[in-house]
Amino acid sequence: MEAQARGLLETEPLQGRDEDTVASADFPSMLSEEEKEELKAELVQLEDEITTLRQVLSAKERRLVEIKQKLGMNLMNELKQNFSRSWHDVQTTTAYKKTHETLSHAGQKATAAFSNVGTAISKKFGDMRNSPTFKSFEERVETTVTSLKTKVGGTNHGGGSFEEVLSSTAQASAQSSAGGPRRAEEEELQC
Repeated sequence: MEAQARGLLETEPLQGRDEDTVASADFPSMLSEEEKEELKAELVQLEDEITTLRQVLSAKERRLVEIKQKLGMNLMNELKQNFSRSWHDVQTTTAYKKTHETLSHAGQKATAAFSNVGTAISKKFGDMRNSPTFKSFEERVETTVTSLKTKVGGTNHGGGSFEEVLSSTAQASAQSSAGGPRRAEEEELQC
């Protein structure tokens, strides 16, 4: 009986030759009536056991669902736990640690390089600002702004630095745009 149980528990699939042998064999003619009766009884017993096992499995699965519901565990929580566990496993691998170290080191080098580039650009802008070409450009803009202010009606003829000229021009344009709508409103109110 134990040999039969082991034969039933084997999980290796039949090979091509074995399938042909089983298909071509005429088992009913090879068996005696007594063996046929034993096999029929065993077949009924196995079918009953399979039915019982299915019922037990179904009952166990229902109980499992009930317990999980009582514990507040649902599919989403299980997925989160599985993901967290998997992520932790990934983080503890040697390959992940080496990759993380390499990328971290590369990030530090990139940050230092960008800092150096930023410093170099700032220095270049400072050098450019002090160059004779920029000074000439600044004087031309200053002259143009002064002449525009004079034409528009400004009273400041003292010149000043580039920043002062830009600031005063911005203030003048803000005042002229702010004054336009107010005058129109005042005229409407007076009528």
